[in-house]
Amino acid sequence: MNFPFTKKQKEIDYVLLSYFGVLLVFGLIMLASASAVIGYDRFGDQYFFIKRQLLYGAIPGVLAVFFLIKIPYTWIKKITWFIAIGSFALLVLVLIPGIGSSFNTGARSWITFGGFSFQPAELAKLGVVFFLATYLAKLGKSVTELKTGFLPALCLGLVPVGLVILQPDIGTASILFVLVFGLLFVSGAKRSHLGVLALLAVAAFFVLILIAPYRAARFTTFLHPELDPQGIGYHINQAYLAIGSGGWFGKGLGHSVQKFQYLPEVHADSIFAVMAEEMGFVVSLLLVVLLLAITIRCIRIAQAAPDNFGILIVSGIVIWFITQSFFNIGAMLGLMPITGVPLPFVSHGGTALVISLIGVGVVLNVSKQR
Repeated sequence: MNFPFTKKQKEIDYVLLSYFGVLLVFGLIMLASASAVIGYDRFGDQYFFIKRQLLYGAIPGVLAVFFLIKIPYTWIKKITWFIAIGSFALLVLVLIPGIGSSFNTGARSWITFGGFSFQPAELAKLGVVFFLATYLAKLGKSVTELKTGFLPALCLGLVPVGLVILQPDIGTASILFVLVFGLLFVSGAKRSHLGVLALLAVAAFFVLILIAPYRAARFTTFLHPELDPQGIGYHINQAYLAIGSGGWFGKGLGHSVQKFQYLPEVHADSIFAVMAEEMGFVVSLLLVVLLLAITIRCIRIAQAAPDNFGILIVSGIVIWFITQSFFNIGAMLGLMPITGVPLPFVSHGGTALVISLIGVGVVLNVSKQR
């Protein structure tokens, strides 16, 4: 990992901060619009979801960003094991009947405390990034050795992947696997080892599809969404209708038709379709361009980081953000099966937003050390 270093600077990357600020504000605006109908229908309050997003996500998340900017990012090494063990232990707890909840999704993915719900898999994303970045930075060039480097790192990284598969949440498990694969790649693992791992992952993916009828049905619908438009294909067909009816410039903010109980999960994994309907192709494209700009900026920060740990932790966070964004947008566009993965910084989810903003704070901290 011989990246060129630049002169150390004491200020954060304000350009990247502005990118994330625009993304956060835009996400809150779209959530307020997309969730108004379902919020009023379920809770008698059209602002129910946006208020929760602000109270449990945006406000504590922004405070976390300012806190993390102030402390040395190398301090994370001291708490890596605590974060990893804690996040992985929560993944075990969520599988215990009476503790874990499914909320009628079919996956036991939440832990509830009164009226508050928490999704441990979100914390696991951060845990995987912190833990593997620390472990791989310590391994150094030994990661090229199969038995003493690559396999131990892979096995440790696959622990949370396996626990999330047991929920079962294949979408989140896929993101965690891409995180593990990406960090191994950035750390300098041999391409031959990574190639075999990729082939085994594809084989495992199809096995998971074959052993569960509902996954096979989803995959068949992905290939032929027109076969069952009122059944298993209803979700994707309504998403197509929303995106297609938006045209170039959309119907206008707040004027979506599909959010009126036609398109499922408009406040969560289907929010991109509502955005495309209201704001049109141009704004949807600008969102993708913004995500690419964030990715490029983060890559530059990683290239200029002063040590391998900084390189790996920034790389892991940007891999996480861009992979999850692609999974969500790709599902709505029919480029991949629907997995229920939310759109980062846009979909409703206080836990997800706080943890994502923690990742932003870490990246900005590393940017000070370039």
